[in-house]
Amino acid sequence: MQEQGRTIGGPRSHHRHAMPLSRSRQETNGAAQRGALRLAVAVLAVAALGSALAACSSTPTSQPVGYVASRHSPPPPTDTSYVVGPISAPGGPFMYDRFGRVVILHGVNAVEKRAPYELVPAPGKPWNFSAADARRMAGLGFDIVRLGIIWQGLEPGHGSMNDPATCAPGPPGHPHEYNQAIVDAYLARLDRTVQILADYGIFSLIDMHQDVYSPIFEGEGAPAWAVCTDGIKPATIPGRWSNNYAQPAVQAAYQNFFTNDVVGNLQGQYDRVWSAVAGYFRNDPWVIGYDPFNEPTEGVSTAIDNAPFDELLQCFYAGKANPGTVNSAAIAESPPTDGEIAGQAPSCPADDPAQGVIAAIENADPNHLVFPETDIDSNGVPTYVGPMPYPRLVLNFHNYCVFRLDNGDIEPGKSSACAKLEKLTFTRRAAERAADATPEQPGGPAWFMSEFGATNSISDLTRMTAYADQSLLGWTYWMWKYYDDPTGSVNEPLVGSNGKLLPKAKVLSQTYAQAIAGTPTYMSFDPTTGLFELRYVANDAVKAPTVVYVALSEHYPHGYCAAVSGGRVLSAGGAERLLVANDPGAGEVSVRITSGTC
Repeated sequence: MQEQGRTIGGPRSHHRHAMPLSRSRQETNGAAQRGALRLAVAVLAVAALGSALAACSSTPTSQPVGYVASRHSPPPPTDTSYVVGPISAPGGPFMYDRFGRVVILHGVNAVEKRAPYELVPAPGKPWNFSAADARRMAGLGFDIVRLGIIWQGLEPGHGSMNDPATCAPGPPGHPHEYNQAIVDAYLARLDRTVQILADYGIFSLIDMHQDVYSPIFEGEGAPAWAVCTDGIKPATIPGRWSNNYAQPAVQAAYQNFFTNDVVGNLQGQYDRVWSAVAGYFRNDPWVIGYDPFNEPTEGVSTAIDNAPFDELLQCFYAGKANPGTVNSAAIAESPPTDGEIAGQAPSCPADDPAQGVIAAIENADPNHLVFPETDIDSNGVPTYVGPMPYPRLVLNFHNYCVFRLDNGDIEPGKSSACAKLEKLTFTRRAAERAADATPEQPGGPAWFMSEFGATNSISDLTRMTAYADQSLLGWTYWMWKYYDDPTGSVNEPLVGSNGKLLPKAKVLSQTYAQAIAGTPTYMSFDPTTGLFELRYVANDAVKAPTVVYVALSEHYPHGYCAAVSGGRVLSAGGAERLLVANDPGAGEVSVRITSGTC
């Protein structure tokens, strides 16, 4: 999570996939066959009634047509009433599911930043993540979790900070800290959590999380052996955890990592770990992709001119052999002080790997997406990381207001300033995304907002989710639970310490289009009234229905009315997932949902 009070800115075993399906997956395959029969019957019934333009209900029901298991049982991988992976991003702003539908994902972040550095089923432990968590997430309409992993948990090693075996200046070599058995055990535990989420129709975006580089600086991320401070001793700065970004030792550690100028080959080792993670999950359709580095920074304020660090960041992502070019939209809006020009390749450090972390991930996993992030200081300002020559990228950004109190609330009198900066971040990311077009991704990469919120401010969350709808953009809220977060606040979670949902759940549990059989042009939701509207240009090549998740428990205590133009309703009255089939030859399809009976 980005701190807003600061002024600065081993491959998976292949035999696993040849093993028989787990019992739950076997059962859901049977459910899929039974569901297909029920779906066919339901479609015939609807056809017999003519083209349905409205579906009304005063009694909510939670069972979608074509789905015979309980409300939140594992969705079969062929059930078209859910988003179905793998997810692709062929170019342009949207991601697509297996059936060619545009997908808009809503969800939360979940990460354990202390030992054991991952969330796993562990009743009674602070890092426990259970089926009850996944069930509750699904009950709020969430279909994605940005699931944190920590470098220290994957590669703890045995060396200490500033060990010459790693930190001596010189050409990158081999620090001998990698242990395949530790990596395998870590990923096997993580796989259990990914499976739990999958059982409730929730995708995992695997995020290598760090804040303030390492626990040595009261953050999390890098193991001690990968902390090279040029001999500068850590000196904790009192006050908020984010003050530690200003430590000279922190800045040296980031600099040595992003220039890769020590014999321990820090980026090479990091890439090796990522190869193991991506290789492990390469065939899992419930993993949407990978976030290579949370909130990258060099530890000093770059808000005036992000270009120098963004060069280092792009080289880390793409590698020095073919780093791509700087972002032309950012250059046009705010020419950097170092004289970069549009179309110019970034200047990479001599010791950077030839192929960067994105290539390491994609070589290990040719099936899933990679979500490289903008730098930590890009809220409201340009980011210069530009087009990179890869086919499955998603522009990944965070959006927080800088005018925040320690408890996450907006400073008095700063709401309008927050609104302006938050909106500007959306506008600039949209322009930069389009400018990142490549032959591999015509129209630029897709985009996704993987962090926002971290607040109890209902007005801020209402505004941010409305901006996301206007941008037809998916998101993950920060954060699900507190998990004794060393770089967070007890005011950030969606679930309180007493286990109860906080009032912000009414804003974050939304009615929204999860899968769209066409190209969306408009989506909005009013959490006060429950009014939802969707318009899209129908795609006749897509045969699966549009799926609108209807937030029954939070917004429709007396049912809802769905009016459809250009299509027909397939689902039963009051279904939690409204299924809409496009009329043959329809141009635009519109869906309008209101609270209460029709």
